Amino acid sequence: MSAEKDQEFLEYVIKAIVDHSEEVVVNRSVDEMGVLLTLKVHREDMGKVIGRSGNTAKAVRTLLRVVGMKYNARVNLKIEEPDGGRLAPAEGGASVPTMKTVDEAMADLQL
Repeated sequence: MSAEKDQEFLEYVIKAIVDHSEEVVVNRSVDEMGVLLTLKVHREDMGKVIGRSGNTAKAVRTLLRVVGMKYNARVNLKIEEPDGGRLAPAEGGASVPTMKTVDEAMADLQL
């Protein structure tokens, strides 16, 4: 397989939909589970990458599976949370609910 085709595809698609295309970073790793593409985007672009009800992220993952099938590889996508994406603990030790990661929220959406 031309190893970086899936990575190039993801970069192309994501850069086309975000406002801060210069901050799109895709890292690629391969292990026994297949290919893992890790995506980092500017904080303001997270909503565009995820989409309403996670539909954009689901569609990108589906397309990556198709690209992977062409090269007999299993391709997975992890969307990294931007810096400052989680709520900090409240002063005085009061507990504050933590936000879910993008991948946890996506897993909740899949039935």
